[in-house]
Amino acid sequence: MKYIFLLFFFLFTLNCSLNKVSNNHGSRFIESKYDKIIVNKSNKNDVRKIIGPPSSVSEFDNTWFFIERKKVNQSLLKLGKKKIASNNIIILEFNVMGLVSKKNLLNLNDMNDVKIVENITEKKFGQDNVLYDVLSSLRDKVNAPSKRSK
Repeated sequence: MKYIFLLFFFLFTLNCSLNKVSNNHGSRFIESKYDKIIVNKSNKNDVRKIIGPPSSVSEFDNTWFFIERKKVNQSLLKLGKKKIASNNIIILEFNVMGLVSKKNLLNLNDMNDVKIVENITEKKFGQDNVLYDVLSSLRDKVNAPSKRSK
């Protein structure tokens, strides 16, 4: 019994690490690459060399989006729950010549906390009219087990 406990303790400590585990999503270090893009001077090819391919391209206008998200584990007591460490988005708009006409950087402080409304919309019609009664009785007759068994 003692050896089983020691083996379990050894395997548990082997899997623990003092370094925080982080998951990266999207382009990396885009906050530092943002300053290298110059409005009315950088074109689409320059942007691809600096940052790489865009995470998303708008279908309606000439807008490119670059997304970087980094999540880290909070602590051992929180059982692996992850916290957003950085969330950066670059929005680049291009003119008809392919030059950057507008650039914008959004970070973690620009995120909105969306609250879900708990109000319930009530229906204006009732189920106590004659048409509802007729249709529900027809539905019951169609779904009756004696009709389905034949």
